[in-house]
Amino acid sequence: MTPKHELTANNGTLKRRLTAIVVADVVGYSQQMAEDEEGTFTRVRALMHDEVPGYLHRHDGRVVKNTGDGVVAEFPSAIEAVRCGVAIQAHLANPERSSPSLLLRMGINFGDIIVDGDGDVFGDGVNVAARLEQIAAPGGICLSAKVHEEVRGGLQLPFEYCGEFQLKNIPRPVAVYSLIHRPEGPSPRIGAETSGSNTPSILVRPFVSTGGVEPYFSEGFTEDVITELTRFTQLSVASYHTSLRLKDVELPKLVSDIGLDFELSGRIRRMGKRIRLSCELVDATSGGDVWAEYYDSDDQDIFDVQDELVRKIVGTVIGRLKAAGAEKARRKPPANLAAYECVLRGNALPLGDLASEAEARQWYQRAIDLDPTYGRAYAKLAHYKQLEWFRDMGSSDALLDEAHAIAKKAVALSANDPVCLNILGWVLLHLRDFDVAAQLYARALSLNPNDPEQVSYLGTLYTFGGEPDRAMQWFERAQVLDPLYEPSWYWPFRGIVHFIAGRPEPALVALSRSSTMPTWVSAYMAASSSALGRDSDAKLYAARVLAGTPSFSCSRFVAKEPYRLEEDRATLFKALLAAGLPN
Repeated sequence: MTPKHELTANNGTLKRRLTAIVVADVVGYSQQMAEDEEGTFTRVRALMHDEVPGYLHRHDGRVVKNTGDGVVAEFPSAIEAVRCGVAIQAHLANPERSSPSLLLRMGINFGDIIVDGDGDVFGDGVNVAARLEQIAAPGGICLSAKVHEEVRGGLQLPFEYCGEFQLKNIPRPVAVYSLIHRPEGPSPRIGAETSGSNTPSILVRPFVSTGGVEPYFSEGFTEDVITELTRFTQLSVASYHTSLRLKDVELPKLVSDIGLDFELSGRIRRMGKRIRLSCELVDATSGGDVWAEYYDSDDQDIFDVQDELVRKIVGTVIGRLKAAGAEKARRKPPANLAAYECVLRGNALPLGDLASEAEARQWYQRAIDLDPTYGRAYAKLAHYKQLEWFRDMGSSDALLDEAHAIAKKAVALSANDPVCLNILGWVLLHLRDFDVAAQLYARALSLNPNDPEQVSYLGTLYTFGGEPDRAMQWFERAQVLDPLYEPSWYWPFRGIVHFIAGRPEPALVALSRSSTMPTWVSAYMAASSSALGRDSDAKLYAARVLAGTPSFSCSRFVAKEPYRLEEDRATLFKALLAAGLPN
């Protein structure tokens, strides 16, 4: 069965050319015809014969053919094809239109096509565009990586990388970008970048707390198991953020949507001074148990249990434990469970709430008091000291120096813990020691190469290192590894990348997707708005900044942002002042 636009050329005169193909269809056409045949026919005919051709003509495009409820068009320029698509979708989204019920899906591809003597077009370039249209959201546009590569430098639009999709009847995966709305249909497979057909994928469900175990403990334990699993390059592991998002999704849907192979779930309960961990590994396709076990342990033995659980998962799923990289260095566990629990308590408190952060610092200090050799406790305390310094609009750098000393001790105690390495790297960025910071980030990534969090941290390094395009590649790669990876800071940092690259429109779109609105996000939104000449919006965001931080100072804020290039710092400073924020 072929899609309606997937045709075979006749025996007429054939020519080939490189062109951009746009395929568009009306959403829900059949249902609308069933409900109001004459009215729908009249509205769609007016759209396809009167409105759409006008937009095509203005952007140097031509109608290849009308399909009743759709159109196939070609453009000599990919940029004009995308501009035309955006203009049509904006026109249809206008609430003042006489026929607001009509929505289009659009797919755009750029490639070599066959043109017959009648002007019809055929070939793989057309077929990919047709398949992209089918997965586009109503009112949205899906475009191939070829189109994105052609237009990314010439259009300041909020393109969103959506991963690789296996489109029907297209033999190879297609990298898909979206505009306006994300595509519908199955999500790309977890680990799409690194996984081949023989690379198994696994989702670790958040462990359930029972029998006196607090949720923060089971959630922290789950995160640590996932982190350890990402060390093995022959296994595709859903991130902890994705694990939380999918915790209530049924197994058959996970198999169809993300191509899941295995699922691990478990429970943790206390029995006096002992802890019992029960878990099962399930073949996601068949739903059958691969194995189910329980482990009883004393306080310190819980970390040995964690190691054994990871070894068994990897050994079962991959079958070649040593070849999978089990010989890699591991991070040092804490000396006792009480210190570990203190760190998990601190981690469970919301970041950005000042009272919660003060409590978290107390838990990290308590962990250090219980175990002075626990590197991760020092690292977390260092991070919170750095955050405290960053928010302070005063001139003292004493807190940053204190964070540096604590973070260095963390790495000295736990040189193989990515958390310790990343936090010291982050502190060093603010001290302008970019070279050593880069070494630390690279070391952390080598320990957990398939962890989207480690991958995205490289994006932060290049964001402030003056290489925004390289930074965006790392942020996009994180979502290739795990398409659902979206921690709270992810989109705001992508917004910073766009802003520094001179793309304030997509910067504003990305920043607005932040799940929280701390002062620094509002500051960048004010800067992006002023760069676009939207003075009223800039003043609104500036007011939010001052409401959250009355002592805000442009010069101090910019001085604390860890930019390597003075021109990047100057760009931000100028935009903040233009937004009406005080120097």
